[in-house]
Amino acid sequence: MKLIFLKDANYDRERKALCTRTPVPAEIEERVRQIVAAVAERGDKAVSEFLEKFDGVKLPPARFRVTEQEIREAEAQILPGERRAIKLALRHIREFALRTKPESWTFRPRPGVVLGEQFRPMERVACYVPGGTAPLVSTAIHTVGVAKAAGVPSVAAMTPPMKNGKINPKTLYALHAAGADEIWKMGGAYAVAALAFGTKTIRKAELIAGPGNAYVAAAKKLLYGQTAVDMVAGPSEIMVIADGRANPAFAAADILSQAEHGSGLERAVLASDDAAFLKKAKEEILAQAESLKRQGPLRKVLENGVALIQVRDMNDAAELAGEYAPEHLEIQCARPERLAKKIHAAGAIFLGDWTPEPAGDFTAGPSHVLPTGGTAKFFHGLTCSDFMRRSSVLRYTREALRREIWAMETMAELEGLDAHARSASIRRRKGS
Repeated sequence: MKLIFLKDANYDRERKALCTRTPVPAEIEERVRQIVAAVAERGDKAVSEFLEKFDGVKLPPARFRVTEQEIREAEAQILPGERRAIKLALRHIREFALRTKPESWTFRPRPGVVLGEQFRPMERVACYVPGGTAPLVSTAIHTVGVAKAAGVPSVAAMTPPMKNGKINPKTLYALHAAGADEIWKMGGAYAVAALAFGTKTIRKAELIAGPGNAYVAAAKKLLYGQTAVDMVAGPSEIMVIADGRANPAFAAADILSQAEHGSGLERAVLASDDAAFLKKAKEEILAQAESLKRQGPLRKVLENGVALIQVRDMNDAAELAGEYAPEHLEIQCARPERLAKKIHAAGAIFLGDWTPEPAGDFTAGPSHVLPTGGTAKFFHGLTCSDFMRRSSVLRYTREALRREIWAMETMAELEGLDAHARSASIRRRKGS
């Protein structure tokens, strides 16, 4: 854990280094390039090999897909309270997703001209749900649930199997409840490649959505263009802005909530204008960490991925947040809404002492699939619009076209495109 104070001689250098990171290390990208190439060349055979190599499971292509019997077996293992929690979260996610769903529209900017946009859901998308050290039940509904709210008719889900060759029953139940049409037993870069290229067994998807580790992020980056991707999202991260009046126990708990994810590459930053608060928060982080279960990855993050930094004031904290562009940004200070308006980039903003990051991870409503590694400067969290196609719509009457032909011809001449000019002018000469 690193403490950075204003009085430090290397303060500016440390602050700049804090904001310099990438979701996809170069060495991982090179390894993933080889995996992607193998799947492109050998399809199902490569998928089987990688399933055994990375997930420790031997499966022929005929058993890649989860069966109806497996879904029924999973449902039988879910407790009533678990069902209620999943259904509650799914309802909230759908409600929010529908508010973000774009609607087709038109307007008449001038006589005889109709312009607008048409939105249609994609036909087939794939949602990635990490497995790893914990069943990410929430990600199942924060991806598939949004795709289904957008109206996508075919939603495939992929998630790593357990050593027994089955999907974690809680994850499987959530995927089915969210509306997944297909569920595939595969994870990591090879799974992303399989859905991006398609194989003899697996039909190609038009878009790959969902979070994952650095290998998944690298695969999405490399496959962009072969398929669409929602974003390049790597290991989870959080930034907390707190003033001296905030509760250091709250801030510490929120920092640790991301540090426990499991890859050991997670990042957490606490920014405050109060040096004494930072010291108290450090004590709280260390004390609370002792009682948590996931000590291995937690200790790695505490050693290498947590920074507590002093800022000049809350405006300076907002500037730092914009530079850092965190996946999750919590604002625990007086008048958090006012400070939020000064934030230039963040995946999701949590306002006030009573809005912890897990609200966004689980039940609030907005998808928790968010940009990481500073990519919030140009990516956004997953919404219905990511699963939809947008088309511009244009219609002219004859009279409207005649009024503008001269400008079209002039623009075509400026660019040396006489066929463009003729496409417009021929309607003046030969229009019936």
